[in-house]
Amino acid sequence: MLVKTFGYAVQGINATKVTVEVNIGTGVNFYLVGLPDSAVKESQQRIATALKHNGYKIPGKLITVNMAPADIRKEGSAYDLTIALGILAASEQIKADMVSDYVIMGELALDGEIRPIRGALPIAIKAKQDGFKGIILPEANASEASVVEGLEVYTANNLKQIIDFYNGTATLLKPEIDLNTTFLNNLDTIEFDFSDVKGQENIKRALEIAASGGHNVILIGPPGAGKTMLSKRLPSILPPLSIEEALETTKIHSVAGRTGKSGKGLITQRPFRSPHHTISDVALVGGGNNPQPGEISLAHNGVLFLDELPEFKRTVLEVMRQPLEDRVVNISRAKFSVDYPASFMLIASMNPCPCGFYNHPEKECVCAPGVVQKYLNKISGPLLDRIDLHVEVTPVSFGELSKEQVSEKSKDIRNRVINARLIQSARFHETKHIHCNAQMRTFDLKTYCSINDAGKTLLKNAMERVGLSARAYDRILKVARTIADLDVSANIETNHLAEAIQYRSLDREGWAG
Repeated sequence: MLVKTFGYAVQGINATKVTVEVNIGTGVNFYLVGLPDSAVKESQQRIATALKHNGYKIPGKLITVNMAPADIRKEGSAYDLTIALGILAASEQIKADMVSDYVIMGELALDGEIRPIRGALPIAIKAKQDGFKGIILPEANASEASVVEGLEVYTANNLKQIIDFYNGTATLLKPEIDLNTTFLNNLDTIEFDFSDVKGQENIKRALEIAASGGHNVILIGPPGAGKTMLSKRLPSILPPLSIEEALETTKIHSVAGRTGKSGKGLITQRPFRSPHHTISDVALVGGGNNPQPGEISLAHNGVLFLDELPEFKRTVLEVMRQPLEDRVVNISRAKFSVDYPASFMLIASMNPCPCGFYNHPEKECVCAPGVVQKYLNKISGPLLDRIDLHVEVTPVSFGELSKEQVSEKSKDIRNRVINARLIQSARFHETKHIHCNAQMRTFDLKTYCSINDAGKTLLKNAMERVGLSARAYDRILKVARTIADLDVSANIETNHLAEAIQYRSLDREGWAG
């Protein structure tokens, strides 16, 4: 008897349908074909033991299992349940009439327990597009798959529950999720608030501009000046995720296996990723033998914070150049190529020198001659050119720290940021893939960032004096457009341009790479 069950192979953040064909004929053997990897091949032992523990068995006949299409490599243990149900249906140990109506995926333990899988959300989305009635998944993956409307999602803890479901003797749990309630419950959840920060009003202003336009920022200052504290509070003033952004972000985390085990389900808050400076190139941008998203993709629609930027390996920093421009990472191998979204805000921090006190108002720098420039040169000019705002962080005085006056709350700053983003949404509503000023392309600047004669003279003088690049010129215009949006100004005025220019403090001739 020939039976077909269905699963999905995850490639990048998308899923491809895999048809598992099980045929039982005359003879005694077990063949598993269709380009399976070692984990898939080992499923025979897991399935046989799990069936035995639940009162069933693999029939002692010739069993041929084909996973189609055969030119796509099948990886991981998520096909255990798909193959097991196909064998049971082909050997008539369960009813086969509903097997092809549902996508079935899950890893089997030896006692029949069903363990979570990666990529449940992209699998559920594609299953709906392919017209399946529903999907059966491990309970830990239920919350993320349930956000897909129009698809019946069933969950189970062990193999026996699914067998009883197909035999019509039991029902499976069908979780429900209300997207609107989920978003409302997380809207005001702020762990780190700007009201905790004393002083540093100029830094708060720069971060408000960055959040309003989606710009990249680098903070330069001595130890203890508050660089890390300020950076961790940036997500608290970013606008809430839209449902579309939340789904895309959750897909990436689902593929990386960071939703099912934690039970978070749909990600409703913008990610904040802060990798250690010992991170490797692959861990940052993604890849590997079995490609996985890197930190820059896990920060998609959120913030990537690189603390002590010069301490990162130079090769690690340089691989970020292309993602910062294109907002996508392409992982290419000999036999396949996958794309991971990487539209993130980069916020970096660094000391001005190895000892940290170069140009400090009170403490003296003890670095040897030439050491400071060598330290700064760890960050290449091309990378620095891609960072919109360069902000100098000065130490907070005792007077500021001892003030009892409460600083402005993140909620109030976020309201201004949201208003600026609404202006940008209205501006770019006909332009696909552009949602904020930082995403504008060069030819968009002519349309949305025109400046008057006084502004042109100011910008010309700044470029000649400092030696700005063409990329820096574009980024100054984008930041000036954001400052104008915060002022609810239709045009970029001279004061907006002047403030944007002052945020290029590290642009100077002689910055080597």
